[in-house]
Amino acid sequence: METKQPFKVAVVQAGSVVFDKENSVNKAVELIKEAGENDAKIILFPEAFLSAYPRGMSFGTKVGSRDAYGRSDFQRYSESSITIPGPETDQIGKAAKEAGAYVVMGVIEKDPEYSGGTLYCTVVFIDPSGEVIGKHRKLKPTGTERLVWGEGDGSTMPVFDTPYGRIGSLICWENYMPLARMAMYQKGVQIYLAPTADARDTWFSTMRHIACEGRCFVLSSNQYSTKDMYPEDIVERELGEFDHEMTRGGSCIVDPLGEFIVEPVIGKEDILYADIDLSKITEAQFDFDVVGHYSRPDVFKFEVNEEALK
Repeated sequence: METKQPFKVAVVQAGSVVFDKENSVNKAVELIKEAGENDAKIILFPEAFLSAYPRGMSFGTKVGSRDAYGRSDFQRYSESSITIPGPETDQIGKAAKEAGAYVVMGVIEKDPEYSGGTLYCTVVFIDPSGEVIGKHRKLKPTGTERLVWGEGDGSTMPVFDTPYGRIGSLICWENYMPLARMAMYQKGVQIYLAPTADARDTWFSTMRHIACEGRCFVLSSNQYSTKDMYPEDIVERELGEFDHEMTRGGSCIVDPLGEFIVEPVIGKEDILYADIDLSKITEAQFDFDVVGHYSRPDVFKFEVNEEALK
């Protein structure tokens, strides 16, 4: 596909309206509109933007027991999740079409094909025609995320060829999985999209490392969220020990040599912009190409099971 360059990308740093699918979608639509008006061609949203990364919540769980209120909280979480495709992706798709941009968004997905009871942390890809072109389900929820999310399989690890380069995504701590990264590199990812819920300083080092290792542009998007974005009863019951600022942000954009184009933004909602020139990837690959002249296929073998595990 012919590549149009240079071009502008946008990384959205904003918080969900927690457990409120309608207002989270409305907020997303406005942010897509703003990024589109600034001529962004790829717009990345954080992990679990629709309709929440439930930071601080216990879902009433201790080892060996589950409380009734936790089951009720999970029901609310399920009601605020989406299907792909569905009415929410239709709304996001309409906004993407009006913006003329690819929109890549972290969502909580409910799969209606089987039980409908399991939720997945998913990234959905929507093209400038407004159509869903694919998704990636998080392979391994981290820590207590496993209380509320199921595991994806290798069938949803796409890299898409677009007029703005090849785009693909891993979610949060999947980016610490060397073989998951290698799967992205082998598919020729050029715009590596990393929605996350991690705002620790170590995360920024990881984003720089991936850009340098993969010789790709890395876009990382995190929420900026505060207690007033949560339902009041959850704040009172679950979040007393937390500061008002629940997630501090930390979104950033990195070039193929591992240098920040936009340094991490902390402490506010914002949209980060950068102009991307894919020729910088070729320049960076002069001395290191992880799946090209710097690979040793005679020594190392790598295989990915991309079968859908029904």
